[in-house]
Amino acid sequence: MRLSRYFLPTLKETPAEAQIASHRLMLRTGMVRQGAAGIYSWLPLGLRVLKKIEAIVREEQDKAGAIEMLMPTIQSSELWEESGRYEDYGKEMLRIEDRHGRHMLFGPTNEEMITDIFRREIKSYKDLPINLYHIQWKFRDEIRPRFGVMRGREFLMKDAYSFDLTPEDGVKSYNAMFVAYLRTFARMGLKAIPMRADTGPIGGDLSHEFIVLADTGESEVFFDKGFDKFDPLAVQPNFGDDLQPIVDQWTSLYAATEEMHDDTNCPVSDDSLIKGRGVEIGHIFFFGDKYSKPMGASVQNAEGKPVDVQMGSYGVGVSRLAGAIIEASHDDNGIIWPEAVAPFKVGLMNLGPKDENCTKTCDTIYEELQEKGVEVLYDDRSVGAGAKFTNMDLIGLPWQIALGKRGLENGVAELKNRVTGEKQEVAINDIASKLAS
Repeated sequence: MRLSRYFLPTLKETPAEAQIASHRLMLRTGMVRQGAAGIYSWLPLGLRVLKKIEAIVREEQDKAGAIEMLMPTIQSSELWEESGRYEDYGKEMLRIEDRHGRHMLFGPTNEEMITDIFRREIKSYKDLPINLYHIQWKFRDEIRPRFGVMRGREFLMKDAYSFDLTPEDGVKSYNAMFVAYLRTFARMGLKAIPMRADTGPIGGDLSHEFIVLADTGESEVFFDKGFDKFDPLAVQPNFGDDLQPIVDQWTSLYAATEEMHDDTNCPVSDDSLIKGRGVEIGHIFFFGDKYSKPMGASVQNAEGKPVDVQMGSYGVGVSRLAGAIIEASHDDNGIIWPEAVAPFKVGLMNLGPKDENCTKTCDTIYEELQEKGVEVLYDDRSVGAGAKFTNMDLIGLPWQIALGKRGLENGVAELKNRVTGEKQEVAINDIASKLAS
């Protein structure tokens, strides 16, 4: 993509309303723009990141045996009245009345709707277990939306729902999602700590939230440094595997948010206790028959008797992850994107746009990178070199290539790693092959 033809409205100054790093940088890099309080348009650069995150989430859900579908954003109040949550959910739910006087709502979550689909279509234990998920925009009318996409009112979410015959089978489905989440976040370059959590309005008695460490995190967290020895990507689960030993490894270590932590009775010594700040990026629940029982979602067991199915729900804030990654990976100059979710892998800068040979060579590098499948943002604009370097650091692409007249004379370009800041000279003819590998 040539920057001269791209829609990338960057800002030199930080908007006054941006209080945290991710909000500042998402506005400055032209990733998002606010339409109303807590509601954002995702501009081209931001959308590319969002799609990368979504793809990783989808791949790990599919590997764990979940099946993708799509449910509507607008739901009937009748389903929520059946479950008993319509009045209990509170003012965060946006309630709507259509032209016929029917009460509707903009879904904040989908337990009721998926339970209704299940009870209509699945009648036998032979069709279990099953886990259905979708990636869909949600709305929760936060009383004080703030921090950009980290606490917005409209957000993109992956929510999955498992259905099992017995509580024991339900825990197996829960464990599969537990491991899938650890892998998902690790693939994005994030260190996520699972913490036992309050189930809140979702219900049930088994729940974990996944916290990413970030200096500007919403709450203080405390955890055992033993988490450092675990590598989620070393686990290659297959659908149906017994994952309890892996989950036991992670949950055996101490981890607590500030609300749950007690300095006096903490089981971890000061030498082994790490303190930091964290951002929640995922939450999983096992709630048994909380929804299936009142809504009549049962199947016939092997003896032909009706059994209320055991359910779990599993949420990942897809749009929130974009902000969380920035919170965990940035410096004074801008974003530092992990390669897996970067909007482009490479930023190519023509430092001699008025020089015919320099422009021709940069055009050739650009074409070669594209031919090798390398996503490249080519700054071909007629602006100063300083502005180009500043802009590339701000956007935070993993690699930067800079070519000017002096480098052209020597047959080399400068290659910079955004994470380490390391620079090296690379032969112009070798650039595309090096970055493609």
